[in-house]
Amino acid sequence: MSDLGAGFGYLMKGQRWVAQHGRWFGFGLLPGLVTLVVYAGALIGLGYGADDFVGWATPFADDWSSPWQGILRTGLTALVFVFGLFLAVITFTAVTLLVGQPFYESLSEEVDRSEGGDVPESGLPLWRELWISARDSLRILLRVALYGIILFACGFIPVIGQTVVPAIGFCVSGYFLAEELTAVALQRRGMVLKDRLVLLRGRRMLVLGFGVPLTLAFLVPVVAVFLMPGAVAGATLLARDLVDPDAAQGPGPGPGTADSGDAPAPRAWSA
Repeated sequence: MSDLGAGFGYLMKGQRWVAQHGRWFGFGLLPGLVTLVVYAGALIGLGYGADDFVGWATPFADDWSSPWQGILRTGLTALVFVFGLFLAVITFTAVTLLVGQPFYESLSEEVDRSEGGDVPESGLPLWRELWISARDSLRILLRVALYGIILFACGFIPVIGQTVVPAIGFCVSGYFLAEELTAVALQRRGMVLKDRLVLLRGRRMLVLGFGVPLTLAFLVPVVAVFLMPGAVAGATLLARDLVDPDAAQGPGPGPGTADSGDAPAPRAWSA
């Protein structure tokens, strides 16, 4: 159980780190804000167009009498919008990380630098980094979808489906959310998706302590925007512990460490 508390501690340390490095907090907000605007526009468009889509998809109900036609189409319209909202929630983090890859890469490097020791760099060109992130994010989303189908089916089991299954669902979401966030730091250390998953499985409780509370907070995309910079910072600290626990307990910032007042200007990409 101590690992659960330690995982939550990394989440708090990450938020504290960006609070102490205000310029990097603002820098890390940009990708989330861009993604939020795009998603908000898409959901507004869906809200206006869902009823037309349902009307087009249910021509068999054109001749139905009232109130049955209204009940069917109103219910389907609500389902379409809820499904769109669900997709927005589960894909928001992956899309934000993809859009903000250069930003979060730089933020993660700065966290490593502030903690002392080596600052790993992938050495890959930007297009290659984006391709790897997009491919790995798709693989993770497919895994989440598979677990979601299984848990949805289990949700029909009396009592268990309304208590245990939702709790397992949050654990699954938190686990894979932690994977996506730690990937920023672990990819710089040369770890592919398969190796990252093996690494996370070795410290499940630590990973869940970090990911589950964040998943609950990320249910509100606006909250996710403001927590994302700290989540990336905390995930970098967590990754340091997973890869080298001894290094993670190092002396901390040295004399040359940047702080909120003299931090170097953020850069969007390191070649």
